[in-house]
Amino acid sequence: MTDVESVVIVDEIKTSSNDYTIGRLTLNKPKALNALDLEMAGIMLDALQRWQSRNDIVAVVIDAAGEKAFCAGGDIVSMYKSMVEANGQIPAFLETFFETEYTLDYTIHNYNKPIVVWGSGIVMGGGMGLLCGASHRIVTETSRLAMPEITIGLYPDVGGSYFLPRLPGKAGLFLGLTGGQMNGSDACFVGLADSLLASTEKDTLLNTLVEYTWEKTDSESLASSVSHIIDTMKTPEELPNGNVEPNMALINDLCSADNVTDVVHAILNADMSENKWLQRAQSTLAKGSPITMHLVFEQCKKGANMTLADCFRMEADMSCRCGESGEFQEGVRALLIDKDMSPQWKYKTVDEVPQSAIAHFFTSPWAEEQHPLAKL
Repeated sequence: MTDVESVVIVDEIKTSSNDYTIGRLTLNKPKALNALDLEMAGIMLDALQRWQSRNDIVAVVIDAAGEKAFCAGGDIVSMYKSMVEANGQIPAFLETFFETEYTLDYTIHNYNKPIVVWGSGIVMGGGMGLLCGASHRIVTETSRLAMPEITIGLYPDVGGSYFLPRLPGKAGLFLGLTGGQMNGSDACFVGLADSLLASTEKDTLLNTLVEYTWEKTDSESLASSVSHIIDTMKTPEELPNGNVEPNMALINDLCSADNVTDVVHAILNADMSENKWLQRAQSTLAKGSPITMHLVFEQCKKGANMTLADCFRMEADMSCRCGESGEFQEGVRALLIDKDMSPQWKYKTVDEVPQSAIAHFFTSPWAEEQHPLAKL
């Protein structure tokens, strides 16, 4: 049974083997580009936790209603309202939201069955959190992936501290600082997607998973069967031209300094006139929050040597600090509330931000044993 009115449609599809079932979670807020809200995250987490212990569930598919977006981020309008009400304190809503979202993302990363994410259309922010931890990450010729938090005074969370520093060379730092958009080819090159399929193949993929003769149900065999099925699907007639790979030498060079100020100046002062993708990245950085610039640099530096669980705990600290600092609130106001596109950042340039201001974002509001993600 499915509830088509629900913000996430939870479905269990019997396979032709009949003893086995495919779990399916469909994000169902297409008008909001399936932006992840607290209710959606809670429904998904609950379903995944229930399915984890069931022997008849052989795989989970996560997809979304509508063609435009898999998930265009998190519900930052609700976050904004809670920040306004909290008036410089950490909003309780933010604490609950991030605890639920990060637990969901962590669960996907560590799931004991294959999770197939159909990342077609826009995949940004919170959508990246759902995609990146899956065992089988599919993008299409319509996919547009990014972590554009620099524009709202936040930072690339949802595990960005873990996956950005593990991308090739300095790609993660560059993409985090500039909100640079990746297409399907880029996502496969940097290792944030596993397969690039034609966007028309979703139903075929689902049908093939349902019709498949499931036999061995240990996690390795299940993953191998899903990989085999995906390999039989059609790829796009024309593959998108990647932007990251051809520019890797330049990206590595621009991001080679050991401090954020020099990196930001190198990107802003580079001649990007010959390349529209680089121009856009440069322009996004130029308008972005100087505090975020520091946060991205620090999270990549720290996260490179941390476990996934520790990265999520650090991000819960950082995100709640962002909720009290005012910078995140101002960024959302300018982009989505008043839509004047003129955020009044606390500091005008990356050089002006004192190190003491950044250090505060990495202090935890909780004692270790009371941390909301202590049990990850």
